[in-house]
Amino acid sequence: MKVALVYDRVNKIGGAERVLEVLHEIWPEAPLYTAVYYPPGAPWAKKFKVIPSFLNKWPLAKKHHELYPWLTPLAFESFAFGTEDYKSSTQRSGASFSDFDLVISITSAEAKGIITKPKTKHFCYCLTPTRYLWSGYSDYFFNKGLRWLAQPMVGWMRNWDKIAAQRPDEYLAISQEVQRRIKKYYHRESIVLYPPIDTEKFYPTEKNQNGDYFLIVSRLVSYKKIDLAVKAFNKLCLPLKIVGTGNQMFKLKTSAASNIEFLGELTDQELLSYYQDCRALIFPQKEDFGLVPLEAQSCGKPVIAFAGGGALETVIEGKTGTFFKPQSVKALMEKVKNFKDKAYQAADCRKNAEKFNKEIFKKKFKQLVYDRF
Repeated sequence: MKVALVYDRVNKIGGAERVLEVLHEIWPEAPLYTAVYYPPGAPWAKKFKVIPSFLNKWPLAKKHHELYPWLTPLAFESFAFGTEDYKSSTQRSGASFSDFDLVISITSAEAKGIITKPKTKHFCYCLTPTRYLWSGYSDYFFNKGLRWLAQPMVGWMRNWDKIAAQRPDEYLAISQEVQRRIKKYYHRESIVLYPPIDTEKFYPTEKNQNGDYFLIVSRLVSYKKIDLAVKAFNKLCLPLKIVGTGNQMFKLKTSAASNIEFLGELTDQELLSYYQDCRALIFPQKEDFGLVPLEAQSCGKPVIAFAGGGALETVIEGKTGTFFKPQSVKALMEKVKNFKDKAYQAADCRKNAEKFNKEIFKKKFKQLVYDRF
């Protein structure tokens, strides 16, 4: 079977990118189509044959695709007419997806909008219906003036998104949370297939060491609610280490007390050490799924998470972690104050994480594809 992969944009690294790497292990010859490609921001993509759209040549688009919201849908639709990169590399002409039996879009935005011919199956592995248009609209457009100005564009984008959402032949959802959103916003049925984690890469130490700090691993953007954790730990005066970068970093740093340390981007080996040595992972956001809680559990560590989103499907209350609710500083503080390390066993955390390992994911993904092909 000839397979192609499609992803929204190849310019960063995160949970979705780890999924792509596992799909590459299943189909190593599959090219990766995307709106924009920025190699310095996506070193993981070197193993792929990446084929970007025309948007890649527009000023600043590689790093700031958000400057061209009206062009990104067109970028994915344009693949139906072929690309110069594709033609020159394969000595073929015509529509770029015509020679493939299966196209898999991995998307939280526009990649599902590709156009394929009837003989080519399109499976969409949906990370979430486009967040800034639907479930996360109020987070992205919290400013009333910006919301008013953006109304015409948002209206057009929502209309396109609904149309594009009917193009895939099959939907796979990364969680029950996302499955509900697909049904609500796109009126499509889907099958839940949880994303994989690499349990060989994230593992506990033999001594299951415990440092004195709590840990956050996240992109530092507004909807991740890292500011909630910073406010809580400012008052608690307990050590908190934060891994990650993002547009909220300066704001968070300036509001954080001296007990909070920002570590920036780390290598996987450095991150492993922090996972292994922390008391617990703090997870204050509502995620579509969230790989980070599973990475922490894979290292034998419990999770203190907001009781919403994908964390409800990956953390077992009282056994591999605990939940706080509502999503407030006070509720988080109470959970941290009453947290007892010895109430959680590293073996229980590890066992739960192993249910999501990548070999299980690969087997299930292939089976789902071949059963429906």
